[in-house]
Amino acid sequence: MDFNNQNPIFMQIADLIIDGVLAGTLQTGDRVASVREMAAKVQVNPNTVMRAFAYLQDRGIIFNQRGVGYFVDPEALNRTQDLKKKEFMEQYLPEFVKRMKLLNISVDDLKKHF
Repeated sequence: MDFNNQNPIFMQIADLIIDGVLAGTLQTGDRVASVREMAAKVQVNPNTVMRAFAYLQDRGIIFNQRGVGYFVDPEALNRTQDLKKKEFMEQYLPEFVKRMKLLNISVDDLKKHF
């Protein structure tokens, strides 16, 4: 995995799982790679993966079945959509709207292209 310098590595790992849920490649009840498997796959310290998993678990996206592993929560899709919508509204949309205003782009202009 190629990491960027803009976000902490644990968040990039969490986003990998979130993106899987949003794309439908990870569905309710699916087993998520173990901490060790994920650490080896993305070539990071297992503690970093644990931090990502704790973040996801705190938000109800995955759950731990003791002795078995981590699984996708039944409400994961709704929760990931809510989480990413909030992130979009708070982080990306303000800059987008600012650019639209600076470039004098209207909503109608956008509709013509999409």
